[in-house]
Amino acid sequence: MPASGGGGAGRAVLWAAIGAVVASAAWAGGVFLVGGKGDSADLRGYSAPSNMCSSADYSSFKDKYPEDDSSPTKTSLKNVALDEGFCSVGLKKSGSSYADAYLSMQLDLHKKTDPGPEFTATWKNYGDSHTGYDVSPVSGIGDEAYLVSQDTTSGSSSSGSRYATLAVRDGWVTYTMSYSAYLTSYDQDKNPPALRDVDEWLKKDAKATLGRLKG
Repeated sequence: MPASGGGGAGRAVLWAAIGAVVASAAWAGGVFLVGGKGDSADLRGYSAPSNMCSSADYSSFKDKYPEDDSSPTKTSLKNVALDEGFCSVGLKKSGSSYADAYLSMQLDLHKKTDPGPEFTATWKNYGDSHTGYDVSPVSGIGDEAYLVSQDTTSGSSSSGSRYATLAVRDGWVTYTMSYSAYLTSYDQDKNPPALRDVDEWLKKDAKATLGRLKG
């Protein structure tokens, strides 16, 4: 009989231990399912516009490229996980029949996943996966920003390309603004702006755009 009593006590201890483990797992599962206070999307009051082309500021490029694009490309997305606004415009100098360069702008509101680690890995280390590009951090815009550029034009600027992208992260919001000019002997434009000028235009206009879109 003592053995039977001991077995009952042992089972009681065992069930108590199992109950503690189950309760602990349920609590942990509840934290993961709810997400916890620290996992809510940090959108900083931004909103993604339905027409990025009319919402983005790219006025710094107007002196060099005064002609308007009559049919820019624009898209928008509203989703439980991601809101997005995108615009691509052709930049034309006075008298040009076709675009002399291109400018694209994209705002992403990441509502379910913190983009920080992947953003840093992508842009800070861009030169590691793309040869021939210069990468430099930019201060004063968002939580972190990087400027990526490449110039493959020849001395006469009759061939090659000039490319620059400014990528910005502010909380869980990311913004990219990209300039590109591709030159051939057939192009009318033989004198594209220097990348040092483009870099400053991107910084100024990206900062202005984020100011517009932040509530």
